[in-house]
Amino acid sequence: MTSLEPDRKYIKWPTLALLTFVTVIGFDDIIYPFQNQGLSVVVSWVFMLFTFVIPYELIAAQLGATFTENGGGLATWVRRTSTDTLGYWTSWMYWSSTLPYLVDVANSVIVALSWLVLGNNSLDQHMSNLWFGIFTFAVILIFIVLENVFKRSLEVMSLIGGGAMFLMTVLFVVMTVAGLMHGNPIATQPFDWHAFMPKFDTHYFASTGLLIFAMSGAELGAAYILQMRDPKHEYPKAMIMLAVMTAFLTIFGSFALGVFFNAHHLPNDLKMNGAYYAFQMLGESFGLGRSLMYVFGVVQLIYMLAQLAVLIDAASRVLSMDTAMQYMPKWLLKENRNGRPIHSYIFTAGLCLFLLLLSGTLPNINAVFNWLLNLNGIVSPYKTCWVFFAFIALRWRQERYQSTYVFLKHKWAALAVGAWCFLFTFACATLGFIPQEAKVGTATFTHQLGMNFLSVAVLFGLGFVMPLLARWEKRRARQ
Repeated sequence: MTSLEPDRKYIKWPTLALLTFVTVIGFDDIIYPFQNQGLSVVVSWVFMLFTFVIPYELIAAQLGATFTENGGGLATWVRRTSTDTLGYWTSWMYWSSTLPYLVDVANSVIVALSWLVLGNNSLDQHMSNLWFGIFTFAVILIFIVLENVFKRSLEVMSLIGGGAMFLMTVLFVVMTVAGLMHGNPIATQPFDWHAFMPKFDTHYFASTGLLIFAMSGAELGAAYILQMRDPKHEYPKAMIMLAVMTAFLTIFGSFALGVFFNAHHLPNDLKMNGAYYAFQMLGESFGLGRSLMYVFGVVQLIYMLAQLAVLIDAASRVLSMDTAMQYMPKWLLKENRNGRPIHSYIFTAGLCLFLLLLSGTLPNINAVFNWLLNLNGIVSPYKTCWVFFAFIALRWRQERYQSTYVFLKHKWAALAVGAWCFLFTFACATLGFIPQEAKVGTATFTHQLGMNFLSVAVLFGLGFVMPLLARWEKRRARQ
């Protein structure tokens, strides 16, 4: 058991589960795949739950319970099971893959505010792409400052945001069922088994990476293992709680969406505004007007701000806490008086600005929102591959490691599951380069395909530059 400090405030395992839940799944995360796959996404969620989500989160539980003495999370897992070089690359890919999501979350903050102020989907009529980008960047900068002022804001906002979002989803599902029992119509017709059957084509597999993205993030909680009282026992409990909450949200939430939206004819802006449409229609069906939409808007705003807190703090910690020093320049790892990696924050803001400028070449706000979201379906699964790499390496030489929690005691069964998760995740990430909102051969398709390759090349490619800068810094110090 970890040695305890009497005056120290520890994170409890339900709090960690909610903190991680904030970054893993939200009501919006079931909207995105619903637009891509319609009601067939329910089958996809069930398939993913048993073949990916449960193994993934229990794999993270074993890794987290094995390596509790370091604060680097996923980077620690890879470094301790392989080499410092691979640990560095894990840190870099983890950090850089978080940036598109960081920008996407900041976008969602602006969208939430627009619904609370305007009460409708007319944001693009009041704001140009340029101003949308400026306000998004301002949100990121403001939150970087707030991270350094309010030390306890992360835990408090995650607890409120994660809990409130889960309760709103439960409310949505329960009220949908109650409405059906009182004779409310079902928008998707015919609402039968055929509506749930996936159409296995290129678009289907290209959009599956977005499902992995929607369910990824369990390993992010490992960055807070040192802040738990008894991480060896409490961390696995947090991962199990996370799996249960994820299962409920994805399966029952997607089913309920099919009641309010015709899955065969969905709005083009469903990814950006679908959650607000859903709660507006739910409230109207019960004679509550738009009140539920405004309640959801407030919850969504808190939830997205909590995500910003977790993403900025945890991702920068992963980059700076357990990376072999020879790979990173010291200026990037420098911490301020509050113990925050301030230069990592500044570098984060710079690359977010690059993504915003790149997305500004798209025709409208909806296209910007969708492209940034789809980019996450590429970089996030690539990052998640490292979880399964670390697990395979751990179980291959399992006699070297001790853990209070073991996922699949049979070695070869564990290796088979780890290999399946790795190959499936890698394939979905690679197929994610195919643009999802554009037809093959069009100028839009070519433009977005080029943006995908450029953004991934910059985000991951800069990882080659850091060791060179570190070596240059050392040579200069010796002169």
